[in-house]
Amino acid sequence: MDAVRATSGFQRGMLVAGTVIVMFFVAVALLASWIAPYGFNDDRKGTKVFGRLIGPSSDHWFGTTAGGEDVYSRVVFGAQTALEVILLAVAISIVVGVPLGLISGYIGGWLDRVLVLITDALFAFPSLLLAIIVNIAIAGGTNSKLGGIMAAAISITVVYVPQYFRVVRNATVAAREEPYVEAARAIGAPARVVMTRYIFGNVVQTVPVIATLNAGDSILTLAGLGFLGYGIEPSSGAEWGHDLSRAVGDTSAGIWWTGLYPGIAIVLIVVGVTLVGESLNDVLNPLLRTPKVDQVDLSEFASAES
Repeated sequence: MDAVRATSGFQRGMLVAGTVIVMFFVAVALLASWIAPYGFNDDRKGTKVFGRLIGPSSDHWFGTTAGGEDVYSRVVFGAQTALEVILLAVAISIVVGVPLGLISGYIGGWLDRVLVLITDALFAFPSLLLAIIVNIAIAGGTNSKLGGIMAAAISITVVYVPQYFRVVRNATVAAREEPYVEAARAIGAPARVVMTRYIFGNVVQTVPVIATLNAGDSILTLAGLGFLGYGIEPSSGAEWGHDLSRAVGDTSAGIWWTGLYPGIAIVLIVVGVTLVGESLNDVLNPLLRTPKVDQVDLSEFASAES
């Protein structure tokens, strides 16, 4: 609510719209088992077979896939998979990247040079290619949903840890020379206390913004992994990128529904998360923050002049 009150006009509209979209997908993910009429991998209900590539109808709102699964159910359960991977990936990235950046920036020396060299090397790799390599190394043929989610999340984490490290490290290097930090060291505060009590709160203000923007990017990375066949095993969990990959051949035959709805889901959630991230950036970044100015009643000036 504080973020909403700090915005106005078009900026507030962006924040509210993005929040509504994100909350919608969160609700869909949490209630997937109740919202979806069928399982994500079901091709029949009892003895009734759904049929392959059946168009949208009252029984199958989004139609069926080439394998006979209900597209609507796969889209709903795909939101659940995306939420699990995103939360896990962003959480691991913050837990690893922020402390490393804090320690590296404060201690400096050879440790700082080594960590900067490693993160720069990771930055040199194309993000999707790096995620594919890490996914292959971690998955090792694992077909379970938990193994697939962990592999996808860690693959995305390796891509994003350097971003948190760089931002926190640079902010720490600037903050460690501030008078309040010098005063803490002068009274004998150990390095751990200085970093956690005096520096940490002042260098992590941009982390929520990075996390929000990375969440949108991680959705695209997860979809890219699934599209290329390196995501979660299809029989273990629904994943939008994999569904788009399977729908490529359907499109040429005029079958539009197998790829349209997963694509719309990806676009909507990425737009929602991006709107929230950009709005938070405008609110939390002092260089972009535009203070609200109270409207002045011009009639007072008019009466004064007359």
